[in-house]
Amino acid sequence: MERSLRWRIAQFLEIRWWKRYLSGKDPEEYLRWKREYWQQLLSELHLDISEEAIMLDAGCGPAGIFIALQGCKVTAMDPLLGAYKSLPHFQPERYQQVHFVESALENFSTEERYDVIFCLNAINHVSDIGQAYDVLMRYLKPGGRLVVSIDAHNHRWLKQIFRWLPGDALHPHQYDLEEYTAFLTDRGLTMEQTLLKDKGLIFNYFVQVCSRQSIVNGPPI
Repeated sequence: MERSLRWRIAQFLEIRWWKRYLSGKDPEEYLRWKREYWQQLLSELHLDISEEAIMLDAGCGPAGIFIALQGCKVTAMDPLLGAYKSLPHFQPERYQQVHFVESALENFSTEERYDVIFCLNAINHVSDIGQAYDVLMRYLKPGGRLVVSIDAHNHRWLKQIFRWLPGDALHPHQYDLEEYTAFLTDRGLTMEQTLLKDKGLIFNYFVQVCSRQSIVNGPPI
């Protein structure tokens, strides 16, 4: 299937999934639970984030980690922000310190550089995954950290089947942990930790933290 068509189908299915998933959930209870979830993740990763940090929540969804970063300067970016406005769980007016940008990750452009970039539950939703990683690298400050969560295949044979067939139409990209790690290290990032957050039969859910130690060969790509 042609890549951009697969991505458009995935985006259509993504907003439909959010509407179904959130339909029976009280907005206040859901946002409280989700904020606690993000706070727990930050604790597990031992990420001490200063109030002066400038951060990007790439592929933020309707209740991304931006809801747990109170008091910090945050940009929250997602290609479906306009569609999320129909969800009572998406309440951008609550987060005055957050700048919302409707954009695909590959097309995201800014003059800003970030101390911390989060890309959680998002990287395998993009159209061009290599270009998406390039963008994350481009806007990460030297010394900054990139935090990416991934669903990594456990079995090579199933990975190939999912690539050939639309076995997981919400996620256009199918990779294992080694391949996801290579997307980071091949761009000169240093792996700091890989947290196994959840084990599954087909996929394991990991959170990877890496850092950009210095600018190599001139300015950022």
